[in-house]
Amino acid sequence: MCDAGREAEVVTRLARVGYDHVLGYLGGGMAAWKAAGNVIDTIEEITPAAFVTLFRDASDSILLDVRRASEFEREHIIGAYNIPLSELYKNLNNLSTRRTYYLYCAGGYRSLIAASIFKSGGIKQVINIKGGYNALKETGLPKTNYSEVNTEL
Repeated sequence: MCDAGREAEVVTRLARVGYDHVLGYLGGGMAAWKAAGNVIDTIEEITPAAFVTLFRDASDSILLDVRRASEFEREHIIGAYNIPLSELYKNLNNLSTRRTYYLYCAGGYRSLIAASIFKSGGIKQVINIKGGYNALKETGLPKTNYSEVNTEL
């Protein structure tokens, strides 16, 4: 969903993360959808500070980084798992519907898409971390040391 006039930008952003088969958009946006009596769902989001407290107390939770593998290898929160957004659909069957998943990407855009994919796949306990890794690394959570990924062939 996006504001009117930003459709082309959103299609471009989706293509950048591997979704290049956009079929259309919802005329009138969410207001029209609600007015028609259609069902809506929401995605829970939390701040990085709130995540720090919740995650330490939740042993049944998983921190999932949905950035590309090269981004994850460069630097990530220790204890996080990595499933790139572009590979999420084919890995949904390997994930538990009983666990809570905290999602992050670099800034929050891809993780929101990932949360939507989780919900459409029947995994409802999913929470997006606002600001993504860029915000999480400021919390003091332990992270790997930054390393350049060798891209030479």
